[in-house]
Amino acid sequence: MRTDDFDYELPQALIAQTPIEPRDHSRLMSLERAGGAIGHHRFYELPELLRPGDVLVFNDSRVMPARLLGRRGTGGAIELLLLTRLSPGVWRAIGRPGRLLRAGAAFEITGGGGAMSGEVLEVEADGERIVRLCGEERLHEVGAVPLPPYITEALADSERYQTVYARVEGSAAAPTAGLHFTDELLERVRAMGAQTVFVTLHVGWGTFRPVKTDDPNEHTMHAEYWELSADAARAIRSAKLEGRRIVSVGTTAVRLLEHAASLSADGLPSAGAGWADIFITPGYRFKAVDALITNFHLPRSTLLMLTSALAGRELMMRAYAEAVARQYRFYSFGDAMFIR
Repeated sequence: MRTDDFDYELPQALIAQTPIEPRDHSRLMSLERAGGAIGHHRFYELPELLRPGDVLVFNDSRVMPARLLGRRGTGGAIELLLLTRLSPGVWRAIGRPGRLLRAGAAFEITGGGGAMSGEVLEVEADGERIVRLCGEERLHEVGAVPLPPYITEALADSERYQTVYARVEGSAAAPTAGLHFTDELLERVRAMGAQTVFVTLHVGWGTFRPVKTDDPNEHTMHAEYWELSADAARAIRSAKLEGRRIVSVGTTAVRLLEHAASLSADGLPSAGAGWADIFITPGYRFKAVDALITNFHLPRSTLLMLTSALAGRELMMRAYAEAVARQYRFYSFGDAMFIR
């Protein structure tokens, strides 16, 4: 397996810059793992593709106002993206320009009529910064919700980059498969006999990082914080034991479920919390997830490798080629795929 095996050509015009309205009117490709059949639908038709008894697992993490703009003490403009809160006032972040954000550099963040000061405590080997923020309680006042680097158009309403069920703040990027759901669609899913369960995994910016090594096994995954409640674990375990499908809404929920399953003696997810750096590639044997709702991912990305692990690389690349030919919209604000 080589990283080049997960490359494909995507016309720039197919990278979605703005979300579809209403949310559930995006397109939905269905992909049959068993026979390889590909179907084309609208996302609001999802209940017709589900089975009574299915358990849909959603990531309820909420995106932080993690993008900070400011100036160094000498006056140079800087930008920070907060990744993880390590302790009160101390964060792991990425920033630019690097030459202005060396260890010991002081800076001031401004926005929304407010301000807070900070200092770079450490520069890590991979270029990430450990920073201290004074006045982090003003983060919602001065920070902004970050958008992926391939989205160049401003978003009129930052809530459109949150799922309708987002609850626990902590992500640097949205679990984008869930952006297609409306409250009404969730009710229709429950009404047809499927169950909805919510878990939490705080998405890091590393989810957008392409794999730069020729051998994917040499790629380092960043750890993300997760929580699985006792009630959610009980529902998932019951479904698996009864032969009902676990349908993960997004790759973030897959990483949580498969990581939690790997920690359990019986191979089924158990309640818990911690840090997950699981890297799923073709050849992986899934323990918890039976089906997946996901968006279309970047070439050479860990997310494309994960979806290929579930569907098979050849089928996945054939589906992507058809999506390009039919002009599906790609990435965070794009269309969706149901691998079943």
